[in-house]
Amino acid sequence: MPATLTERPEAVTLKGNPKTLVGDALKVGDTAPDFTLKANDMSDKTLTDYEGKVKIVVTVPSLDTPVCDTEARKFNEHAAALGDDFAVLIVSIDLPMAQKRWCGAAGVANVETLSDYLTGDFGRAYGVKIKEIGLLARSIIIVDADNKIAYTQLVKEVAEEPDYDAALQAAKDAA
Repeated sequence: MPATLTERPEAVTLKGNPKTLVGDALKVGDTAPDFTLKANDMSDKTLTDYEGKVKIVVTVPSLDTPVCDTEARKFNEHAAALGDDFAVLIVSIDLPMAQKRWCGAAGVANVETLSDYLTGDFGRAYGVKIKEIGLLARSIIIVDADNKIAYTQLVKEVAEEPDYDAALQAAKDAA
């Protein structure tokens, strides 16, 4: 990563208040940055763990908020129908233990929750880290089986849900 990261002032809002994103915005055709995130069992997960699959990478501020809870549950429902050629990854700054607890309480088993709590490198590499609060912005990034970015959706107002249909169609198109 560059020594000085790009800052994108007013890239998103949170309840109407402008927020700055740290890192460059990913574009369709870019190679997806590798990452190391923590799984619920504290093991490391990297992009290569999902090799050959279309990755639906969903970033959320915290699973313990109503909009993130709803979004993760909806993706869990859709993930069940997508099949083995897809991996749905929900990434937040929540601690892995909190993610595991949330998944159990919510009955969520078709998506994988991953945590960027340790280094924050994922948020910066994917351009979704909110500078002012240290959480991730709400976004969906579709990464094809060859690790190329096939689709991006940054939700301008963090407190709103994404366009699920557009993201799921993009994932199917990337398969």
